[in-house]
Amino acid sequence: MNKPILLAAFVSVVMSIPSAWAASSEVEWKDYKSYRDIREGTENRTRFRERTFKQLEDHFAELAAQLPEKQLLKIVVTDVDLAGDTLAGGINQMRIVKQIYPPRMNFSYQLLDAEGQETKADTVKVRDMNFMNSTNLKYRNKALGYEKKMLDDWFKKTFSAELSDSTK
Repeated sequence: MNKPILLAAFVSVVMSIPSAWAASSEVEWKDYKSYRDIREGTENRTRFRERTFKQLEDHFAELAAQLPEKQLLKIVVTDVDLAGDTLAGGINQMRIVKQIYPPRMNFSYQLLDAEGQETKADTVKVRDMNFMNSTNLKYRNKALGYEKKMLDDWFKKTFSAELSDSTK
């Protein structure tokens, strides 16, 4: 009778061990009230912003987990412009996605090693002008899919050396 409980406890401990050594991320949203476009459609403004930030923080965490063990990716976001634009449509507003409204994000990042020493840092402005023409099956019909794809591309380009080191 206690075997299933012991087995479940053992499995949960074993499953948590790799994440203890995995790289992690920290995201700071600096002066978010001045961001170019973090407007909601019909949703509550605060809820929309918090949900959007949470989804992007989770995505940065997924990306950081690909880095070598015990590294920390620190991000300070200074501007966000979501794909599309919020336009008035009667009493409701809705986000219209067109090629002329690409996703953009400005941020600085630091990659710290296990001892807290900076190994890489930069201030970047990422933008995907071709966002509607690329094959994006991974995030098809997902919230912030264009933004996540844009961040994936930036991450692969920026951390290609670190990613190849972590697979060795």
